[in-house]
Amino acid sequence: MIFSVLLTLTAFFMSGVSGVDTEKVTLIEGDSVTLQTGVKTIQLDDIKWYFNNTRIAQINGDLSFICTDVQCNEDTERFRDRLKLDHQTGSLTIRNINTTDSGVYALKIISSSSISEKIFSVTVLDVSAAEEDQTKRKSVKEGEAVTLDTGVIKNTDDVMVWYFNETLIAEITGDQSKICTDDQCKERFRDRLKLDHQTGSLTITDTRTTDSGLYKLQINSSSIRRHRRSISITSWKTFTVTVFGVGLSSAAVAGICLCVLLLVAAAAGVVYCGRRQTKWNDSRKQCSDQKTHILDTANKTLPDGNVTEVANQTLM
Repeated sequence: MIFSVLLTLTAFFMSGVSGVDTEKVTLIEGDSVTLQTGVKTIQLDDIKWYFNNTRIAQINGDLSFICTDVQCNEDTERFRDRLKLDHQTGSLTIRNINTTDSGVYALKIISSSSISEKIFSVTVLDVSAAEEDQTKRKSVKEGEAVTLDTGVIKNTDDVMVWYFNETLIAEITGDQSKICTDDQCKERFRDRLKLDHQTGSLTITDTRTTDSGLYKLQINSSSIRRHRRSISITSWKTFTVTVFGVGLSSAAVAGICLCVLLLVAAAAGVVYCGRRQTKWNDSRKQCSDQKTHILDTANKTLPDGNVTEVANQTLM
């Protein structure tokens, strides 16, 4: 489940404004951050980026010179192809940021009439694997509810948008909220989505196995700071939800096994009794045939009428 945070800082520079403004940025290891210059086009500007006083990126207005990382300074291999320059605005993107990337990033914009500077103080926090799994992965049994917690308190101007497998399913704008505005979403969730208007957290009730998948939250925030600089922040949070089907309990399984054993035992008993009855009937028939044979023989050989008594004694 990787966190992805795109931080866009838009600065509207005024000619003649003195002093250097500093913005503090806090990120989580693995995030991506874009530090935007606020320049629409760099046709007449030269832009340079520094990390802890070491040049890490530069682009000229006519694109005659562009460099990042080791291309700008042979002794700098910290970022290893993780830096990207926007050729139109000069904005700098750092991908897959890590704790060693914490520090001071300085922007210098050189034009024919002025020099503008901006400083970003970046702090990258480490997140343990256990905390990451707890934040990003949710497992629930079918029929139970699951809440995807944003971990933030929503500001009045924030816009929060929830996606399920890239399909928009819920949105909060100010005090207004929308849930499942299209038929496909309504058919899938059927009034089982609930939004917390204070935090933007999403709750799925009466979960089904078809609810398993990737849920993404997009948070758009904006504020106005001093020197007429507007800061727009777009952050993403990702949750992987797994809904397990409801299986049989151990007691139910034991009961089923016992019933099967009883049925097998009963069937074996019926077979045994049937075979014994057949054997007994065959024995009686054999005895009767033998008695008849003896009587027939006796009638032919004995002169008196004690035939039955002789036959019975013979069979004993």
